[in-house]
Amino acid sequence: MAGKKVIGILGLQGAFKEHIECLKSLDIQSRLIKSKEDMEGIDGIILPGGESTVMGKMLIDFKMIEFLSSKIRAGLPAWGTCAGMILLANRIDSINGAHLGVMDIDVKRNAYGRQIGSFITSQLIPVISNNPIPLVFIRAPYINSVGSNVRVLCKVDGNIVAVREGNMLATSFHPELTEDMSFHRYFIDMVS
Repeated sequence: MAGKKVIGILGLQGAFKEHIECLKSLDIQSRLIKSKEDMEGIDGIILPGGESTVMGKMLIDFKMIEFLSSKIRAGLPAWGTCAGMILLANRIDSINGAHLGVMDIDVKRNAYGRQIGSFITSQLIPVISNNPIPLVFIRAPYINSVGSNVRVLCKVDGNIVAVREGNMLATSFHPELTEDMSFHRYFIDMVS
């Protein structure tokens, strides 16, 4: 049944092409989301890495922010990677009033510094895979704190880098930049 699902990928800016390729390799249909109308009939949405400030402004300019926020609050499965995590958060750098503001997390932007501070590591995340998963961090955020309904899935060096809250998944890192499809499979299961 999962093959009949359609996963939208926010296509305003950022690493959306890589997510399309990952879903295609798993035989999952995807659709680029660039307007409210594009969200019609999708079963889940991926908010990719990129520039969160730019994406947030575009969501407002294209009159999508309230619509998308209400769809996620109503149960649409959503996965934010890196900048996408920032879009989901209800607090950024301990300040309320974020972009979509749907996930009970406080995110520290650019927590790992500039581009030169980017790195790759691997980690065993039992809920996702029985094998270590490569984690690619590029000017990544991490999570300062989580609400009581948020499940921490992974920490790196003591910092929270992957969480789930109900229908929402958020990762500081970029699974779409590796050949490991574990996180994409996990999200597809959430959508199913």
